[in-house]
Amino acid sequence: MNISVIGTGYVGLVTGSCLAKIGHNVICIDNDNNKVELLIRGEIPIFEPGLRELITNVKADGRISFTTSIKEAVDKSEVIFICVGTPTTLEGEADLSAVEEVSREIAKYLTEFRLIIEKSTVPVQTGEKIRRTIKLNNPNAVFEVASNPEFLREGSAIDDFLHPDRIVIGSDTKKARDIIAKIFEKIDAPKIFTSIKSAEIIKHASNSFLAMKISYINALSFICERTGADINEVARGMGLDHRIGMEFLRAGIGFGGSCFPKDIEAFIKIAEKLGYNFQLLKDVKKINIEIKEYFIKIVEDLLWNIKGKRIGVLGLSFKPNTDDMREAPSIYIINKLKEKGASIVAYDPVAIKNAEKFLKDIAFVDSPYTAARNADALIILTEWEEFKKMNLDMIKKQLKTPIIIDGRNIFDPKNMKEKGFIYRCIGRTLPSSSFK
Repeated sequence: MNISVIGTGYVGLVTGSCLAKIGHNVICIDNDNNKVELLIRGEIPIFEPGLRELITNVKADGRISFTTSIKEAVDKSEVIFICVGTPTTLEGEADLSAVEEVSREIAKYLTEFRLIIEKSTVPVQTGEKIRRTIKLNNPNAVFEVASNPEFLREGSAIDDFLHPDRIVIGSDTKKARDIIAKIFEKIDAPKIFTSIKSAEIIKHASNSFLAMKISYINALSFICERTGADINEVARGMGLDHRIGMEFLRAGIGFGGSCFPKDIEAFIKIAEKLGYNFQLLKDVKKINIEIKEYFIKIVEDLLWNIKGKRIGVLGLSFKPNTDDMREAPSIYIINKLKEKGASIVAYDPVAIKNAEKFLKDIAFVDSPYTAARNADALIILTEWEEFKKMNLDMIKKQLKTPIIIDGRNIFDPKNMKEKGFIYRCIGRTLPSSSFK
């Protein structure tokens, strides 16, 4: 099938390359000339494991191309996926200006039937607005609108696309449902057929629920620390209940990224417009800030005075296996520590280039050992596998004082005490010591 994907961000690039891998002919479109030129040259503007190799392969097979022309997309494709960004406005709503602009552009060139699929994360009823926008700009257009929300995790997006838990197909006509089912016929996963509105809500509801699990376990971590319980033991005892599950029950410094914060905010606003006060999600947001503030307090308690202290930071991206810095907890924590007078030396395996856009007046270094050198404390903000495998004896020698504050609970407190570290983490039982 001939398919176009408008937008070459995380979702668009993964969607386009994976559709090409399963046999479709794909045109990827973006209005950023520089990005398109990079892609034509074989360079990838984002870090996603396996994506460079995948695009190289499908490009060599002639199944993917890149352009800035929406006209080319409409002329040559039976199906058009909209994968443009929907950032949060100052009012907390999803900014749908890019979706509207793309819809108008598509309308200009529609001369025969096309199926237009919204894959961007959008509020419920956006499908209706896309349909209305196209009709207003081209009354004679023959088309269908459908929704196919994405559930891709950065760092494992290709596997998530090719081996998903489910494929949600939101459509109000059999014709559109049949076309989307054909697109994904080579992917072995349950196909969930819904209305467009239900599909739109499924995306926001799923992300909000996962964020709620994270905030819930972080709220429990406060209780565990105050009672001497261990949050890891509590999470395991909960998660083995198949109704709850283990995933997203890892206590830490909270969630970030391009999805959870934005989608929660948008869902709250959607509910408000419908006359419902979604207090539960407001509390999820509140806990996500409280856990970062608590982490900063741990740093203050151990260092006494932050002013003038040198703090090494391990991990900047919002999660491992990505260079994405959007809403990363590291931004909030580092800026707060800087406000208190700390000097920051930071290391991340892949996110430093992006981090430079978000974090100013800090030193970026090339290894965790350099970040630890002469530091008054080392803090861990992203659970990269590299950090779990560090030579802790070497880290201890580099530190001015052997303090590690672990925002992702990657080490065992007992082992850290035996190695001579002053170690704090989130919600875990610490061996009795003078620094507890």
